[in-house]
Amino acid sequence: MAVKVAAAFFFMLFILSTACQAKLSSSFYDKSCPKAESTIRAAIRTAIARERRMAASLIRLHFHDCFVQGCDASILLEETSSIQSEKTAGPNDNSVRGYEVIDKAKSKVEKICPGVVSCADIIAVAARDASAYVGGPSWAVKLGRRDSTTASRDLANTDLPAFTESLDKLTSRFQKKGLTARDMVALSGSHTIGQAQCFTFRDRIYNASNIDAGFASTRKRRCPRTGGQANLAPLDLVTPNSFDNKYFKNLMRNKGLLHSDQVLFNGGSTDSIVTEYSRNPAKFSSDFASAMIKMGNIHPLTGSAGQIRRICSAVN
Repeated sequence: MAVKVAAAFFFMLFILSTACQAKLSSSFYDKSCPKAESTIRAAIRTAIARERRMAASLIRLHFHDCFVQGCDASILLEETSSIQSEKTAGPNDNSVRGYEVIDKAKSKVEKICPGVVSCADIIAVAARDASAYVGGPSWAVKLGRRDSTTASRDLANTDLPAFTESLDKLTSRFQKKGLTARDMVALSGSHTIGQAQCFTFRDRIYNASNIDAGFASTRKRRCPRTGGQANLAPLDLVTPNSFDNKYFKNLMRNKGLLHSDQVLFNGGSTDSIVTEYSRNPAKFSSDFASAMIKMGNIHPLTGSAGQIRRICSAVN
């Protein structure tokens, strides 16, 4: 009997130990690759210095990765006979950007620590560094994710939010990923440095009733009724290159560019959060950082699951 109790005790210790090892930690690479984060940061700063828009693209890349299979770098995998690439899914095709920036950061990290740092972790660190570079918040990124060996174009088509969706639908999508309505509004605040293609906001600027007339008129100059599908417009017309809370002030003036932006302030349950962030930029920054940490913890592969890809676009 005593032997059985002892065996059970040590088995529980093993399970608890394994669980602890599987948790993400901001110090994960302190010994195995101490220069990992600084190396990634240098690559990200170089990319954004070359093209300011890349900051928003890298934050969005992290979001689109985490919402499909979890934060596992599945979005980076190219099409093969056995992999249906998420890059060609409707929400990602000719829209998500920054793949080459992650590849560049990965190649630099591989030179100093081959086979140690995952592509999934690089995406997470890149999003943090992108935010900080353009004046947004910074945070301690929890690390230790591993890379998937699979991708799912089908899940990318079904799990990612669409720019046409209602507040209830958007809230439901985020809740399914363990994120609250407040997290959703905070994360949407990154649109303050983003841009959108004409086809995503054409219907709103020509047909919506809850839009400022002058704002709509300005947007129509770059987005005709027909043609110009890929013409870009900043989501925040006031300070498009700075990470601030102007996005929320714009929503309160019916100057949200996308339908999915304006529904956050349209007489619904998130109006009070938008109002709060418009008045308190520090609270927005704090909540954004917290929401990014939570999002980065959506179903990561840890321990012996997955792999550490040597090249982010292909399994080993």
